Amino acid sequence: MTALAARLARQRQSHLYRTRRIRQGPQDTTVVVDGRSCISFCSNDYLGLASHPALVAALREGAALHGAGSGASHLVTGHSAVHHELEAALADFTGRGRALLFSSGYLANLGLVSALASPGHCVYEDRLNHASLIDAALLSRARLRRYAHGDARALAQQMDRHPDAPALIVSDGVFSMDGDLAPLPDLAALARGKGATLIVDDAHGLGVLGAAGGGSVAHFGLGAQDVPVLMGTLGKAFGTFGAFVAGSGELIEYLIQFARTYIYTTALPPAIAHATLAALRLAREEDGRRQALQQLCRRFIQGARQLDLPLPAHLAADGDAPPVPIVPLILGGNQRALAVSRALEERGILVTAIRPPTVPAGSARLRITLSANHTPDQVDHLLETLSALL
Repeated sequence: MTALAARLARQRQSHLYRTRRIRQGPQDTTVVVDGRSCISFCSNDYLGLASHPALVAALREGAALHGAGSGASHLVTGHSAVHHELEAALADFTGRGRALLFSSGYLANLGLVSALASPGHCVYEDRLNHASLIDAALLSRARLRRYAHGDARALAQQMDRHPDAPALIVSDGVFSMDGDLAPLPDLAALARGKGATLIVDDAHGLGVLGAAGGGSVAHFGLGAQDVPVLMGTLGKAFGTFGAFVAGSGELIEYLIQFARTYIYTTALPPAIAHATLAALRLAREEDGRRQALQQLCRRFIQGARQLDLPLPAHLAADGDAPPVPIVPLILGGNQRALAVSRALEERGILVTAIRPPTVPAGSARLRITLSANHTPDQVDHLLETLSALL
């Protein structure tokens, strides 16, 4: 047996082996996967825009106007007028001076952190940050210090031990596997007091939280002075693809010069940029879509509490939790999470089992995500089915 085969065998034995599912047709709340029609509760299409007729029409129009591909990196001939227009729209949407497009969220985080940090810096990261942020700090060759999840006091103690090192504080705004929010006001105050730069990855907050979908930063009433570096993705609430960094004009110029994943990557297809402009308009103007999503989030969480489903601590306690459309049910063992996921699918409900290393060992879970396109009846059906299985 080769070393590759041996490692694959260990993955299977540990119930960690991952398989791709083949979806037919568009992304929606009801999908056909491997030939079976299911209600899907595992997409990041929070506002239900991925297959919205206006976006589909805009994508077609964008391809007719600008072609299918950009043909080059932004710094050669790939940066088109529609890319420039989208960057201006994203800067306006986030209330920042400028924005810079990247071809994916992973590339945005790698380019951003590795450009701002270098040997001699300390990069302080929440222990549950997205893998791209952890990899970005490692790539920068700075000293990576990981603090206890959501614990600004633990972060302050770590920073006190390295008072002279230039510092970045890096955190998700909404944590993608737990659905809780970072303590952004505390992080912003700490960054100001310590002279550090605060970077927030708001991939799962933008479009969902805050006034007009401004995200977790807007939810807390913070602005560009509090969070000077903001990263967002376009493939979740906005329904398209790609990512961006927003901040000051100086920051963006710096990234254009030094972010390697921007410099050496083919620009996003211009048709995608054209469609994303339509998505931004919908996200801003159709507030009812966001309100519907938030009502569904509250409905599911309240129902899960009444049924005593295994919610994480920040959702299990009575109270008005922020309406984040990510609700994990913590099942513990990998085998159990897989078994419940399969049982749901047999009953026509698609929810993926999330296992290590995506989440810490012993915390395998069902990651349930809600969309504005779900109906109350679909949410109630999910609750009833989970109650029977758990």
